[in-house]
Amino acid sequence: MKSYLPKSLLNDLQYYITPPHDCSYLENKSARMVFLDPVHRIDVVTLSELSRLGFRRSGDFVYRPECHLCRQCLSCRVPVDSFQMNSTQKKAWKRNQDLEMKIISTKDATDIHYDLYEKYIISRHSDGDMFPPSYDQFEKFLIHSCTQSFFLELYKEDRLVSVSTCDILDDGVSAVYTFFDPDESKRSLGVYAILKQIEYVKSIGQDYVYLGYWVPHSDKMNYKSQYVPIELLLDGQWRRLNRSLTSEEIDQLGEMLMTTLPSEWNELIIK
Repeated sequence: MKSYLPKSLLNDLQYYITPPHDCSYLENKSARMVFLDPVHRIDVVTLSELSRLGFRRSGDFVYRPECHLCRQCLSCRVPVDSFQMNSTQKKAWKRNQDLEMKIISTKDATDIHYDLYEKYIISRHSDGDMFPPSYDQFEKFLIHSCTQSFFLELYKEDRLVSVSTCDILDDGVSAVYTFFDPDESKRSLGVYAILKQIEYVKSIGQDYVYLGYWVPHSDKMNYKSQYVPIELLLDGQWRRLNRSLTSEEIDQLGEMLMTTLPSEWNELIIK
């Protein structure tokens, strides 16, 4: 285990909790969020500690689910030194070798970034709460940040085809959001963007790519479980899954997160 930067004083920060509201991931479920007072601009050390405790950033808000009788929002991270591509990821890697990667600050965003974001939301998320897109929404969600953030860009020649918003942590990066050209669907740019983040973190000698929350009973989130080994924050401890789970195992895990993990999972999960 590497030693990270000196600890910040998390107990000195002000936190709030939301009233119950409809869960974004699971139907007929309510959710609550604990969030950091958004007036605080936090440094890399503080965000890193919060990330290791299961917090996540969206715009100026740093939050963590705090739901009664449900623990399905599992913070997950990929240990980059141990990660091994599966066959699908290898194909995505191979078919995108013609793309060029660039790193810029989110503060340097231009209309080109927004145009790609707008196209992506209209094409891929017209039924979601981010539709219809607007520049104000884009700015508050992906440009404004209470910490240090960057865009990992992918170019096909001179044309921007993918952007991943990432937060800098003292043990890696946190993948905030990725948007890409929906006309390039055959490239599997969502997969490739995560692979490039893993490669980038490994190249700078850091440990993890934090992928946010994996929700076993939410089909749209299960792609995260394909990046193995993967570490899950279970009951306050980071535990490692050494292989991809079957659909049946994922369903079982979701059910267990309403109670406790049985002893037979000890061989699959390494503390």
